[in-house]
Parts: sequence; C-alpha cells; structure tokens
Amino acid sequence: CCHSLCHVSRSPKFAVSLFSWSCGHVQLDVGWGFWRNSECILSGIMSVNGKKVLHMDRNPYYGGESSSITPLEELYKRFDLTESPPESMGRGRDWNVDLIPKFLMANGQLVKMLLYTEVTRYLDFKVVEGSFVYKGGKIYKVPSTETEALASNLMGMFEKRRFRKFLVFVANFDENDPKTFEGVDPKSTTMGEVYKKFDLGQDVIDFTGHALALYRTDDYLEQPCLETINRIKLYSESLARYGKSPYLYPLYGLGELPQGFARLSAIYGGTYMLNKPVDEIVMEGGHVVGVKSEGEVARCKQLICDPSYMADRVRKAGQVIRVICILSHPIKNTNDANSCQIIIPQNQVNRKSDIYVCMISYAHNVAAQGKYIAIVSTTVETAEPEVEIEPALELLEPIDQKFVAISDLYEPTDDGTESQVCGGRVALFHGLWTVFIICPPFVGRNRSVNVSFTYCRSSPLDHTMPPPTSRRPATTSRTSTSA
Repeated sequence: CCHSLCHVSRSPKFAVSLFSWSCGHVQLDVGWGFWRNSECILSGIMSVNGKKVLHMDRNPYYGGESSSITPLEELYKRFDLTESPPESMGRGRDWNVDLIPKFLMANGQLVKMLLYTEVTRYLDFKVVEGSFVYKGGKIYKVPSTETEALASNLMGMFEKRRFRKFLVFVANFDENDPKTFEGVDPKSTTMGEVYKKFDLGQDVIDFTGHALALYRTDDYLEQPCLETINRIKLYSESLARYGKSPYLYPLYGLGELPQGFARLSAIYGGTYMLNKPVDEIVMEGGHVVGVKSEGEVARCKQLICDPSYMADRVRKAGQVIRVICILSHPIKNTNDANSCQIIIPQNQVNRKSDIYVCMISYAHNVAAQGKYIAIVSTTVETAEPEVEIEPALELLEPIDQKFVAISDLYEPTDDGTESQVCGGRVALFHGLWTVFIICPPFVGRNRSVNVSFTYCRSSPLDHTMPPPTSRRPATTSRTSTSA
C-alpha cells in the first residue's frame, strides 16, 4: 500500500490524513489517512517532494499511541489511577513517558529517512548505553564483535572460537560476491543450516537470532539465510557508528518523532487538524471515495487508517502486553546504564516469542532527576499475560509504580487493492524501528544525526526553528497551516 501511495501520481496532488494510531497520506486527487509515526514519515517525504498533505486527528496531540505522555499526572489519568503521583516523582512536567517503546538502529533506514528529510534539525539523540540478553536468570552484554565474543561469559572457550569464525563470515559476506559465500547459497541455504555449518550451540543461536538479528520467534531458522545475515550486519554497522550500542533514542521521548515530521510537512505546505472527529468512511462501488467529518465530506481515492475507524475491514490477530515501570535505580548488572535494551529469548522462558525490556531515564529528559522508565512488552500467549512477563519484572525490582496495558493487534482482511483502504497495525513492540518506504535515493546528503554522549547537546546543527517538544505541538490545535 505504501509502495502504491508513493507511485500513484507524479504530479503534486492533495493528500489528507486522519490521526488516531496510524497516519496516512495519499497522492491521488484527494486522499485520506489516519496517522502514526511511520505514516508521519511518509507525510514528510511526500511534502518535501511536492505533495500537498492534510492531517486530521481526533486527539488533541500528535502521535496517537506512539506519543509521549506529559505531564505525569496525565499518565495516571490515562491508566485510571485515582491517586496523584507522589512527591518523590518530582515535577509532573519533567516526565515524557512513551506508550510504546522503540529504539532506532543507528545505521538503519529510519535514520536515513531523518537525514534525507532533514528532520534532524528538530531532534537530538542519545546513544543507548547497552544491549543485553537474558540467559539462565541473568543478563549478559550482547557480544557483536570478535573481541567481545572472545571476552563474553555467554559462551565457553570452544564456542567463542566458533562464534568468532561465524562473525568473521558475516562481516566478510557480500551477496554480490560469490567468493564470500563459503559454500552457502544465500537464497536457498536456511539459517539453521548456516548455524550447523559453524557448529554453534543452542544458547549461541538464541542470542544471535534474537539479540543480534532481532527476530521475535524461531521461524527464521527455516528461511533463506540472506535476510538474517543482513540483519546481523546492520546490527554490527550500527554498533560501529557510536560504539556503546547500536541504538539511538530521541531526547524528550518518541513523541518528538511524529512532531518533527509534522513540522517538516507543515513547512512544505501541509495542513493539520487536531480534535477533529471522524463520522464515516464513505464507500462507493466497493472502494473508498471520501471521509465524512462534522457534516463535511472530503473526497479521496485512497485511505490509510487505524483499525478503530474500520472495524468491519480488520480482524484481530492477537494481543500485546506492555508494562511501564517507574524505577529509582538502574537495572542490575547493566553497569549502571542510564539506558539499555534487554532481550529475553523465547527458549530461555519456554515461550513462543521473546520478551523485551527497554529502559531510558532522566538522562534523556523523559523523567525527573534520578528516575528511570523501563517498559516490558511481549506477545500475549496465555490467559494470564502478567504472569508471562514475570521474568522481566523480576529484573527490575524494586518498582515504584507500574502501568499495565493489554492491546489488541489487528490485521486487514484484504490487501486494499480493490477498496483502496489500508488499515491494521503491526506488532512492533520490541523497541526497534525498521521502515520500508519507497523514496528518492539518499544521494548527496552529507549529513549526520545530532547524537549526544552527555546530558547536553553536542555538535548542534543549524536549527532554523526551535525543535518541537511533547509540551508544545508543532502546529496549533484544530486547524493550522504553514507557509
């Protein structure tokens, strides 16, 4: 659907987007959508490339479930807690709490999108300080280089040597150079067969597939190895960029990302409407022709939307549990890191999918001084989801306050080819963003992301306007345009 949106029209057209959980944009005569982070990226890219975009949001803020909640009192209200935050939590406005945890791969596609669209002028990032994996009730730093592999306590002496050979193979692998294949056919040899070739043990396979390649299940073992090798190479390349870990995180929370792209779109003529209800999706002859709001109909030929707008066109695909935990201490055995990701592979806790822990802190301007925010998430597999995540919660003890959310996951009942309606949400909850968008190549863009290794901004870019924050919308509520 995203591919078709980016290639439907070559001339500047009018695109409209409605916001609840996903943001959408179209390039036909008139288009509608409901937006979230990934579609906000599309909005910015299309605006930069001459498309006219209109966003509509039933909420008074940008980002939907991808937003950052501030002040802290609002988070308590959102989870129906009657008491107010204790004084030990500090000032409420010092908090920007993400509803859905995600980190950015330092050399990933989203970072390239940020550079291409120059949204980096509105954002500052910090390197996540550590990447860890769970084994036998303890957590260990994820080895991703030859040196770390030899020093890691995750493996025995002989396993270290075998794993080192595997990493060397991956580092030298070039899908365009058969000389680097070492007898492996990247399009037919399964990843399980590659592991067998290097005689890697089950524990090594677990953290390689789940902590380096970042798969949530073991289904990848029966698939061709090319994608897995490229995932491991991406992890290594991202780690090499800043050293501490392969992940980046924006200061003031993930809510800065949709606001940054919203501002980018506004600069290039985009229009935004917050607090705008949606009454009906208008269909004729089996495909969408418009969206009705407050008695008015905006006509369109394509629509991207949140499942809540089109319950008759999606089906439930499962559930995910997320637990936001406020701590007064760093997580144990992480070298007192102010931020980190911990992956609990499925086989370590007898599950079908992994459990993820993303931790950030006051160092990222998302919490009061001395406070930490850890978010645990996983796919629900039983009737007792909170019991499923107990291994992760035990790593975080003591916990000052917990906020538990169980959300349904949906998928569309059709591919949108006939109806031109695309809806549904993807179960991306493990803290990594991978964005696949068709756009002009990143040529001639000699820019860098503004990454800070301290609490303050380092090497600031030339900001043409103040960066949007969760406390200040990129445009005014209701209706706003930018010249």
